[in-house]
Order: sequence, then structure tokens, then C-alpha cells
Amino acid sequence: MLKLLVVEDHALVREGLVRLLAQVDQEVEVAEAADFETALTQLEDAGEYDLVFLDLALPGIDGFSGLDVLRRRYPAMPVVVVSAYDDTPTVNRVLGLGASGFIPKAYSGEALLAAVRSVLDGNIFRPAGQQSSRVVDDSELREAHKFPAGVKPSEIGLTDRQAQVLALMVRGLSNRDIAEQLKLSEGTVKIHATAIFRTLDVSSRTQALVAVARYGIDFENTF
Repeated sequence: MLKLLVVEDHALVREGLVRLLAQVDQEVEVAEAADFETALTQLEDAGEYDLVFLDLALPGIDGFSGLDVLRRRYPAMPVVVVSAYDDTPTVNRVLGLGASGFIPKAYSGEALLAAVRSVLDGNIFRPAGQQSSRVVDDSELREAHKFPAGVKPSEIGLTDRQAQVLALMVRGLSNRDIAEQLKLSEGTVKIHATAIFRTLDVSSRTQALVAVARYGIDFENTF
């Protein structure tokens, strides 16, 4: 029998997921937990599950930390993150921490079941079309994501060189100044800037700087 565990604090969402996941196979048992501590207790009592669904915005623990705990304690157990925020940095960081997939809460039931079956087949599921997040103020985004301070650039998909370019953007340097400091051509800096904007789901330097503050990107070891 297929054993699934849903870790979600919102009762309505949790109950909906449980009912939906009951359709993923003919013989399936779907357990549920309203918080991370309860989920750990169930894992200790019932053993590993075939798949765990983890919400990022759980009370009492940063969602990324919870994912890291599960991956360390149960490295062979696949974990799929389910979240209302499906921006590229979040998806990159989740998959970088070892999740087997990221499923946006905006997905239809049919799309979610297809994603689940893909993960159960041994694949890593990543949303095909990630849309930029709406503009929100810093306090709202941090509450929703519960990001800890000091996120490494690589954790959200930036290369070392892209991190250097972005760090100099934060300092207020122009593309020409960045090119001189990094001993690159200005055209190369523009190419890196375009890649940075794509990774952060933004379209301008100003929006990129706002994203740096939102995600708490730490450039301490960038140079």
C-alpha cells in the first residue's frame, strides 16, 4: 500500500489534499499533520512514508529548515514541497535542499496528481511555467516565506560570477564600474545582469535590489 503524509497547517487545504491524494493509486493511505513536530512524531511512530508533502509556511519552524531536517533524518524518503509562492528563487532553493519536487498550490487537482505520479516514478518535479511573484513589501514576503537571514546566492540559483555582479549592483556600481572591477567587458556584465534578472524573476536593476532584501541574500563570501 502506498503511504503518503501531508504536513499542512491550514485545515481546509490539508483536508483537500488528503481527499485528492486518495485518488493517486488504488491502494493508498494518506496521513496528515498540522505542524512539523506532529509530522516528526508520526514518522518516528509509523516509519518512513513513500512520499511527504511539506508546506513551507508552517508555524513554529522555517519551512526550509524543516525540509533540511527531513532530508537529513530520512535521506531515502522523497519530500515534495507544496507552496503558494512559486517564484524561481524559492523553487531553486527547495530543490537545492534535496526536495523531490515543488508543486504550486495554484495547480489544478489533475496537474497535482500528475506531478505526484511523476515523483513516485522517481523523477524530480519542477513547475514548467514559473510566474513572477506579485510585488509585496519586505515584511509581508518574509512572513509568507519565513526566510532566514543569510541565504547564499547559490541556494537560489546564482553562479559565483552572477553573485559578484549582483553584489556590486547592491553597492550602487554602474555596469561600466562593475566591468572594470571584475575585469570583464561591459557586454559580459550585461549578459550576467540578464541572467540575474531571470533567476530572481525580475525585469530591472531596481527590482533586483528589492529581491535581494526580500530573500536576505548574503554576499559575505562572494569575493
